[in-house]
Formats: sequence, C-alpha cells, structure tokens
Amino acid sequence: MIRNRTVPIVLIPTDNLATWLARQSAFIKNWISKTGFAAKPDTVCLIPSADGKISQVLAGCKNPQDFWAVGALPLLLPPGDYTLSPYHPNMALAWALGSYQFKRYKKFEKTPAKLVNDIPKNISAKINSIYLIRDLINTPTEDMGPEELANAADKLGGAKVKHIIGNDLLKKNYPAIHAVGRASSQAPRLIDLRWGNPKHPKLTLVGKGVCFDSGGLDIKNAANMQLMKKDMGGAAHVLGLAQLIMATKLPVSLRVLIPAVENSVSSNAYRPGDIIKTRKGLTVEIGNTDAEGRLVLADALTEAASENPDLIIDFATLTGAARVALGTDVPVFFTDNTKLATELMQTAESEQDPVWQLPMYAPYRSLLDSPIADINNAGTSGYAGAITAALFLKEFVPAELNWIHFDLMAWNVANRPGRPMGGEAMGLRAVYQLLHKRYVTL
Repeated sequence: MIRNRTVPIVLIPTDNLATWLARQSAFIKNWISKTGFAAKPDTVCLIPSADGKISQVLAGCKNPQDFWAVGALPLLLPPGDYTLSPYHPNMALAWALGSYQFKRYKKFEKTPAKLVNDIPKNISAKINSIYLIRDLINTPTEDMGPEELANAADKLGGAKVKHIIGNDLLKKNYPAIHAVGRASSQAPRLIDLRWGNPKHPKLTLVGKGVCFDSGGLDIKNAANMQLMKKDMGGAAHVLGLAQLIMATKLPVSLRVLIPAVENSVSSNAYRPGDIIKTRKGLTVEIGNTDAEGRLVLADALTEAASENPDLIIDFATLTGAARVALGTDVPVFFTDNTKLATELMQTAESEQDPVWQLPMYAPYRSLLDSPIADINNAGTSGYAGAITAALFLKEFVPAELNWIHFDLMAWNVANRPGRPMGGEAMGLRAVYQLLHKRYVTL
C-alpha cells in the first residue's frame, strides 16, 4: 500500500511540457516560468505548497517508457517518500538501481529518495540480484578472493554447494584451473552449485571467477591492473542470476560452475611456453599467461557439457577486444544457434538491456594453432581477439549443445542515471527474460 504524506512525482516528456502546462493553474504556470524548468531528461522541479513543503515534483524525461527515465531521481530529490505517475513496475527497478550505494568502506552523505509505489516480488528479486552482482564486483580482492567468492555461493539459500579446492583439482581432473590459480596464497577451487527439481530441464551457468588478474608472468602494467578486481565479474553474474532463478522458482534443474582463482606471480606460476592439460584431454600451449580466463573456463565448460544440459550460458570478463568492438556498455555474445541468438537479441531490445552478437567465425580458429599442442591459448595474431577467445572455448563444448558465451565489461566507467560508476550487471535482465520465456511461458 502507498503510505500517507508521500510526494507525487509527475513524469513529463520534454516534448509534452507545453500541452501539460496548458491544463495547469496560473500558480504552476508562473512557477515553471520563473524556475526555467524545461522538462529536460534527468531534471526536476519542486512545486511548493502554501506551508513551504513540497506539494509535488515535476520530472523531465525524453520518454516515460525509457527504462532509465527515473534512474536519476533517487539522488536528485531531497530525502523522503515519493510516488510516481504514470507508474510501471520496471520504474521501481530503475529507481532502485539509481539508489544503489556501495557502503562497505565509505559512508555516503546523500540519502536516496524512497519510492513507495507497490513493488511486485519479481521486481524485488531482480533488485536483490543486481545489488548482489554490483556488491561482489565492487569488493576488492583482499575481501573477495576465491574463498570469499565461495562463501558468497554458500550464502545462496536453498542450493547445494560443493567445493573442489587446491590439489584436489588435480585429483578430480581439473588441471587447467589448478595451473592458473596455483601461484596464489589462496588455493584455486571449483564452486559447484545445484538447485531445483532434477526432472526439470537442465540449465548450467558457468562464470569466470578470476578474483584478481595480475596477468601472471606476462604481467599487466599498472593502469591495466587497476580494475582487475572485477575479473570475477562473470562469477558475480552467474551467482546473481542463480539467486534470481531461485527467488522466482524458475522450473529448471540449475547447476552453477565457477572456477575461482587468482592469477598471481610466484615461483610456481605457470609460464609462457608451458603445455598444460585440460579436463577434456586437449593440450594447450601457453602463448600468454594473461589469457587465463579461457583456461579456467575450459575445464568448467567441459564439466558443464558432461551432463548434456538443455542450455549452457557462460559469463566472462574475457577480452579487451570485445570492448574495442562494442565499447564498455554493450556485452558481446556468441552462439552458433541462430534461433537462440534471434530470441536473445529481441528480448534484449524489449528489456532495454543491450547485448550484441559477434560471429563465431570458424576460419579464425587457425589463429590458435600450435605446432606442439592441440591449441594455443592466445595465438600470434592481435586481430579478432574476442572471436578467437570464443573459438577457444568452443573446443570444449560439443556442437550439438545449446551454448551462449558472454564477453562483458561488468563495470560502469562513469556515472549515469541508474548506473553508478563501478560494478554492473550487464545483460542480466535480458538473459533472465529469455530463460523465463523458454521455461515458463511456452
């Protein structure tokens, strides 16, 4: 129920301000004229009452149907309770995302304004999921290493979680995960989460959990290392998506696999030129120790494919090449399934949660050839890096399985309405809606 003593917010498209004003009182017309309010997007006008309080708020926007139309309001408005008109539940999601503050290490002076329109349970579940993803990514590695990432998986209520840690990875045949993570003081591990009715369709999510990426012996420079706490962004996405799936009781048999490692420099770090084995049995020549994400994903994807699930989706902050191609805002995805690709693109458009397909261009596979191993993890060419990374992963997923690979930034490089600088869920709403259509609304 909407509380008493709340302030109503009227959303006004910029092009509709004159029409709206024509129906208002002389007082409001004069106030708008004196304040210079032009209903530009992400601007507000506070209308006073006779006692000096706020009687209503006018909020400018380009289009009320734009998902982010209200994203700036929580931090633009004075603290208090507000209601929106017109109102759609997705506005509550955008409002909540605009209210987000990462408070673990810093106290914020600004208290976000509160929206008190009724919020459906599925919207609340999405809010909690995205907050989880942002929090996990924003947390520095000192407090979000492989062990803490595993603890985050353990906290997802109702799921069964198993951990394979350290040298047990070798005993259980996950050699690539072990090779990448063995130089860290925190042991590498595979996080294996299960939830749901085994009779339901099998859905397996795989997330890159590189909790920090120094680049290994092919060490990154200082600038490129600055944001590497976010290299577990893929793991954060699959944990957030899993939480959302469980909260909304999607009828799937869910499995989540996260290879959690830190790519460190030490005397036992894996080296350029080494040949490492993988769970599938393929050998990999190490062309670059900074191409570690695809190595840990290779073992996890091999295990994911072993159960022949209905669908495998992996998320990874994998390549700078994907950012060069599409910038930092739009996640790249790959799949050989044309129907899946079309459905995902259409869903992303309707959800206003952009993703874009790049081709799994088979001739580029030769760029990963090795004279002494089955494949090279980096190859010799500087071109088509996102595509060759996807082709590397493709070696570990049978062609007959439905598989989508995401290569994403997982980070906002600047503040925008509803999207503060820092860790970000990208493509999550689109993927969840795709899953909902696939498993609920058929």
